[in-house]
Amino acid sequence: MDLQLVESILPFVAVGFLAQLVDGALGMAFGVITNTLLISVLGVAPARASASVHIVECFTTAASGISHIAHGNVDWRLFGRLVVPGTIGGIAAAYLLSSIDAGVARPFVMAYLACIGVYLIWRAWEMGHHHVHKAPRYIAPLGMIGGFLDAAGGGGWGPVVTSNLLVQGSEPRRTIGTVNASEFVLTLTISATFLVALGAEAFTKATIGLIIGGLLAAPIGALLVKRVSAKWLLGMVGVVLVTTSVFSVTRVLMSG
Repeated sequence: MDLQLVESILPFVAVGFLAQLVDGALGMAFGVITNTLLISVLGVAPARASASVHIVECFTTAASGISHIAHGNVDWRLFGRLVVPGTIGGIAAAYLLSSIDAGVARPFVMAYLACIGVYLIWRAWEMGHHHVHKAPRYIAPLGMIGGFLDAAGGGGWGPVVTSNLLVQGSEPRRTIGTVNASEFVLTLTISATFLVALGAEAFTKATIGLIIGGLLAAPIGALLVKRVSAKWLLGMVGVVLVTTSVFSVTRVLMSG
C-alpha cells in the first residue's frame, strides 16, 4: 500500500479509535467526539464529517455490540424493549426531518443532559460498595424519544437512553452494554436510505480511517465496562455528559 496514503489515513484511524473507546466504555459520545475532532482539528467540512460519522457508526456499533455480547454485558429483555420503540422513533424522525428543524431543540436537550451528568456524578460520589440497583420502569417511551432525537439531531441515542436508565437506578455495566448493542439496529435502520443515496462516494479516506480505528477500539471498550466498577462507570458517564453537553451548548450560543 502507498505509504503516503497510509499516513493520510492514520489521523482518522486515531480519531475513530479514541471516539469508539469512549463510546464503547461509557455508552455515548462517538458522534460528538468524532465530529468535533474532524471539523476542529482535521479541517473536514461539516457536511462530509456528518456523512462519515453516519456511515462509520453502522460498522462500529456492530463491532461494539458483538463485543458487549461476548463479554456478557447485554440484558436481552431490556434490549428488546429499547430496540422496537427506538426504531419507531428513528423512522418517524427521518420522515419529519424535512419539515422540522430539530436543531432548535438541541441546546435545550444538551442543557438537560448536562444537569443529568451532574446528578450522575453526585450519585457516583454517594454510591457505596453494596449499592442495590433497580430495574428501570420507563423504557419504551425513553427508547422512542432517544431514537427520534438520534435521527433528527444527528446523535443522542447513547446520552439520552444511557443516562436516563442510569438515573432510574439500572446497573451501569449491563445498561451500557445493552444500549451499545441496540444502537446497531437503530443506526442501521436510520442510515439505510443515506447509504443507498451516497453509494461508493461515502467511503472517503476519512470514513475508511474512522472504521479501522473504531473496529480496533470496540473490543477494548467492552472489556473496560466489564472490569471497571459501577461507581467509576457512573462517574465517568456523568463527566462525559457534562463536558460534551456544555461544549455543544456553548458552540450553539457562539454561532448564534
